[in-house]
Amino acid sequence: MFCGSSHGNRPDYDDAAVGLGRTLARRGIGLVYGGGAIGLMGTLAETTMAAGGEVVGVVPRGLFGNEVPRSSVTSLRHVATMHERKALMYSLADAFIALPGGLGTLEELAETLTWAQIGLHDKPIGLLDVAGFYAPLRQFLDHAARERFIKARHLDRLVVDDDSTSLVNALEAEAARRRSSTVEVDKL
Repeated sequence: MFCGSSHGNRPDYDDAAVGLGRTLARRGIGLVYGGGAIGLMGTLAETTMAAGGEVVGVVPRGLFGNEVPRSSVTSLRHVATMHERKALMYSLADAFIALPGGLGTLEELAETLTWAQIGLHDKPIGLLDVAGFYAPLRQFLDHAARERFIKARHLDRLVVDDDSTSLVNALEAEAARRRSSTVEVDKL
């Protein structure tokens, strides 16, 4: 899960994190996230735990200063660097979802899409597009595809929805489809 260490300026963002946390717990889907106790990360982890879900936090040692790791999770794993954090999160996850967030969220999403594009993984990737938050990013990606910097089929793997339950359903369907078929991934 990729999301902000801030709450943003709309209550919709926290509401979406709460809804997603409840959906994950209700469906028995574990949460792997950056381990923070603040912002949407904290809301998502707290809600998932409160609803009886499993939560794994991955935190770089001594990197964040004031950002306190959330200690009341199922498992809190410490790593040395941000690169190790992302690598461990990616290896533990069966799918990826980005909620609203800033540069860190954008970087993690872009890296996940890039790794899929070059064949390093074949896991579903989703955007929880709360209040149209990701509309400008989607416009940019479509523009990049029209300008032939991104192949359309690589964008097709990005599942976008504004409802957490619908998004999780779509990602599960995509995972099942990928398991049942061989997908050719081009390298650029």
